[in-house]
Amino acid sequence: MGRASDRSNRGGGLRAGIVGAGFVGGVHATAARRAGARIVGVSASTEVSTKEAVDRLEAERGYPEADALVNSPDVDVVHICTPNHLHFGLAKAALAAGKHVVCEKPLTVAHADALTLCERADAESVVATVPFVYRFYPMVREARARIARQPGGVRLVHGSYLQDWLSTEEDYNWRIEARQSGPSRAFADIGSHWCDLVEFVTGDRITVVQAEFVTTFPTRLADRTRTRAFEARKHGDRANRVVTTEDAAFVLFRTVAGVIGSVVVSQVSAGHKNQLRFEISTGDATLAFDQEEPDSLWLGRRNSAEIVTRDVSQLDPSAAAYVTLPPGHPQGYADSFAAFVADTYSAIRGGSANRVDGLPSFTDGARAVQITEAVLRSAESHRWEAVAAMDLAEGGAT
Repeated sequence: MGRASDRSNRGGGLRAGIVGAGFVGGVHATAARRAGARIVGVSASTEVSTKEAVDRLEAERGYPEADALVNSPDVDVVHICTPNHLHFGLAKAALAAGKHVVCEKPLTVAHADALTLCERADAESVVATVPFVYRFYPMVREARARIARQPGGVRLVHGSYLQDWLSTEEDYNWRIEARQSGPSRAFADIGSHWCDLVEFVTGDRITVVQAEFVTTFPTRLADRTRTRAFEARKHGDRANRVVTTEDAAFVLFRTVAGVIGSVVVSQVSAGHKNQLRFEISTGDATLAFDQEEPDSLWLGRRNSAEIVTRDVSQLDPSAAAYVTLPPGHPQGYADSFAAFVADTYSAIRGGSANRVDGLPSFTDGARAVQITEAVLRSAESHRWEAVAAMDLAEGGAT
């Protein structure tokens, strides 16, 4: 347990500023504090919401404008938790100010902009990461280690990422609006997590995709009083809005190694709160992981099947390093997010993201945008579309 307890102190002395104070901004703030950082400032969309966020996120002060926070000499690392269309400008400004940056995904809504950020992060020699936090579940690390040891390579990959928080016509959020979220919603928002995770676990790369989109509700009743993700439905000032982004995506893909796979992504699947699931078959075994049951892996063989549990004595060292609680005491999303932030802060203190295994960098964020753009092209053309190769060495994904 010593290595895990050390992890919680890796942000000591760092001063964090958070731009955006919705659901995920609060998650960032909690993780930063757990990693030992001070939340020196927060900036939200309005003066009123900034004042409220100072108390809610336990920040030392509020900044009336995001630019003021980004350029503040009191901030070492900027966490960008705003709507997607603001990511590029804020991250660019933070990098220009010499700040380390943690930017929510999608890193940008256009791949060219994401590459620009990668180049600037390299030029400034700062740590710049994207919270693909599902990499930080101990059992995901265990799956990765076991896949690497399996004979015969990977044969088949499939899975899904299912949610239901937008499953009625009255559900609304800023992500519905393309001008804020970008041209893809469901796939860019959660499908990007699934693709990153599968590439991370297998060490393989998606090279070509064929996609179909479903927009269940061509129009939605926009409630202007409900803007945060997963917020309870209210009955306020409503307007009927045309929906141009997808509620669900069905994607076939092929990898560099020639593996065929598939994923179903949905934000309208009733009863599924946040079920990210993958199944990977090799020549000897099949491994399955479900984010809603994160403390175990299903391991199937020709003549047997078993559940591998999060017991540090039975895990690969790369997985055991992320165990913070004894078996039977659940570790979940907040713990994985905290581990991601702690590793980011460790990289900042060590001077390089490359020294932390599996830390998702801006290069990985750009990779996700690149896959999303190929999926968008395929959904429009109804044909297979190529995903160009990218050098992911900086992100530590291999």
